[in-house]
Amino acid sequence: MSFVHLDDAATAAVAALHHDGPGIYNLVDDDPAPMRDWVPELARIIGAKPPRHFPTSVARLVAGAGLTMITESRGSSNARAKLELGWTPKYASWREGFAAAYGNGARR
Repeated sequence: MSFVHLDDAATAAVAALHHDGPGIYNLVDDDPAPMRDWVPELARIIGAKPPRHFPTSVARLVAGAGLTMITESRGSSNARAKLELGWTPKYASWREGFAAAYGNGARR
């Protein structure tokens, strides 16, 4: 999965408004991550219990076909936004963005 912090999406949107011509851009950080990495980290940051793990066969009974999407999807690339808009995310990784959005002292 890929993530983007709200502040980074806003700066990219402003850059796109000043860019000549149409374009479609992936506004994401530089660090796509599988669910098995980001969910436990988010739980830690917000002070929640670590997620429980289930065998794939059990999880498929609950999540159905959606399990493939959330466990096997590939992240997106922001290369075009960087190249054409001159945009660089302030939070290059979801780890930094999660800490800024949900950690101690985060804006609420």
